[in-house]
Amino acid sequence: MGKFIKIIFWLILFPVVFLTLYTWASLNWVYSYGERIGYVQKLSNKGWVCKTWEGELVLVTVPGTQAEKFYFTVRDPAVVLKVNQLAGERARLLYEEHKGVPSNCFGETSYYVYDAEEIKD
Repeated sequence: MGKFIKIIFWLILFPVVFLTLYTWASLNWVYSYGERIGYVQKLSNKGWVCKTWEGELVLVTVPGTQAEKFYFTVRDPAVVLKVNQLAGERARLLYEEHKGVPSNCFGETSYYVYDAEEIKD
């Protein structure tokens, strides 16, 4: 009976430890980083169980052309306030891209904004 309990213990413990380490690695290892400049169109707190801040930045290169949207996630409450203040304004968002994050509880996108600033014309 003791051997059976050990096998069950390892069958449960190993996947939990592996998933924990994988999640930690995916959130701390940066695949790419950069900045996007555009107009903050939307920032909302979304989710059924895990609430995350999701936003849209409209990228306009030349007036009159089709706008592209950049979807992003914000995890830091201080940055949420900055981005909210920039709604409708031209802004620069600094982001890190994290590939392979295993759950939407950390954000719906792989782009995590860590700073935002207004662009003065």
